[in-house]
Formats: sequence, structure tokens, C-alpha cells
Amino acid sequence: MEFDELEPRHKLVKPKDLSNWGVAELEAYIARLEGEIARAKAEIAKKGSHKAAADAFFKK
Repeated sequence: MEFDELEPRHKLVKPKDLSNWGVAELEAYIARLEGEIARAKAEIAKKGSHKAAADAFFKK
């Protein structure tokens, strides 16, 4: 077993302090986060379709 395998794949990121941000900055931040959410959901859908295809192929 490699030492690298013991390290977490994704380290937790400390939440940003939003108290000093203006409304426009917060709205832009939300838009960026929503873009990342959409990107993650698309990746989940893609992986789900691959799994469904594999399940159909190996179905008895």
C-alpha cells in the first residue's frame, strides 16, 4: 500500500467569510456555485448512463 493511498482524495475547504461581501459579489458567487453544481450533476448523469449500459450488457 502506498502512502498516497492513505491521503484523502479531496481535502475539505474552509468556508469563505461572506460577511464583507456586497450583494453583487454574493450573487456572482452563487452563479459560479450553481455552474459547478450543474457540472457535477452532468457528470453524475454521464456516469449513471455508463452504469446502465454496463448493467444491460451483463444482464442475465
